[in-house]
Amino acid sequence: MRILLLHNRYQQAGGEDVVVAAERDLLAAHGHPVALVEADNDDLVGVAGLARAGLGAVYSRSARRWIEAEIARFRPDVVHVHNFFPLLSPSVYDACRALGVPVVQTLHNYRLTCPNAILYRAGKVCEDCLGKPLPWPGVMRGCYRDSRVQSAVVAAMIAGHRLRGTWRERVDAFIALTSFQRDLLLKAGLPPEKLHVKPNFTFEPGPRRIDAAPEAFALFVGRLSEEKGLSTVIEAYQRHGIQVPLWIVGDGPMRPFLEAHAAGLNQVLFLGRRPHEDVLEFMRQARFLVFPSNWYETFGLAIIEAFSVGLPVVASRLGAIPELLAGGERGWLVDPDDPAAWATALKTADEDHAGRARRAVAAREAFERHFGPEENYRLLLDIYRSVDRAAQSPLAPAAP
Repeated sequence: MRILLLHNRYQQAGGEDVVVAAERDLLAAHGHPVALVEADNDDLVGVAGLARAGLGAVYSRSARRWIEAEIARFRPDVVHVHNFFPLLSPSVYDACRALGVPVVQTLHNYRLTCPNAILYRAGKVCEDCLGKPLPWPGVMRGCYRDSRVQSAVVAAMIAGHRLRGTWRERVDAFIALTSFQRDLLLKAGLPPEKLHVKPNFTFEPGPRRIDAAPEAFALFVGRLSEEKGLSTVIEAYQRHGIQVPLWIVGDGPMRPFLEAHAAGLNQVLFLGRRPHEDVLEFMRQARFLVFPSNWYETFGLAIIEAFSVGLPVVASRLGAIPELLAGGERGWLVDPDDPAAWATALKTADEDHAGRARRAVAAREAFERHFGPEENYRLLLDIYRSVDRAAQSPLAPAAP
């Protein structure tokens, strides 16, 4: 089976970019011809570039012509879209339909119903636009980049393509990353018969230290932005005298604020961006991962990377996270945005050696059963075959 991947990269690389590369490598390792076509937001230079992107976000004819040419050149059996916003636009679905190639779309965020794509506003989860024909609240509040004008463009894309039937008629299968996300997307109006659940995965990380004595530090890995909830953890350190060191890996717009907030806390260390190999080594050495998100994470790649090395997780009891942690079997669940509750959980995770060891084993077993490459490949190929049977491409030979 030949697979064409489409992806619009962000200016700051994130989990989506990691997932796209991992799935490409996984498919190639199993002998599939794979091509990746990427647009890059780094091309949005100056006011003129942003203006062009805004005009094209609703429907880009140039992107449609580009993808039609790539389909004719590569002759895929399936096109798998990861992110179309803003440079590719939903016009890529028309390119696939015109040439008879079925489309699979992974929903890494909530862009099809929410202007800012994360169902989060003013420090809290927000469902005000969920399922609305026109996400007007997001426009009035300027939820996309704090701009009503830019939010109106995104809202026009959402509403226009909902009215046109793009999501229902031009996508053959959607991939939600968890059952929780699937339920939200059903509320948003996506067709249930086209919604599949397939988690993200990570490759085998190499040597593990499940049986070794871990070092005495907690670990946070992620973007330093408001919705990631790290300020709550630092407040727990400030107010409740947490002693276990906290190593923070990552960067983002909240870093100056967080560093100022943590001033005087010698046990809190900001390490900035680090190579993936370093992150895995930190995970092998840590006592537990801290994952305090305040928004509906669609998945949480750092969680399954922790699972892969047998590292339990202290995480928010919110959205899809309890699903990943199996209700607390693979870590500890904490009410988000509650410094006192986080202080209690961090102390428990630090001091409960038997509980930590039990959860470490459960975390590694979860990786092996659900979040490793072979299970993910099986699920992904099942989805591809389901749409390939329904709509064989006239440009490609039948799949083996």
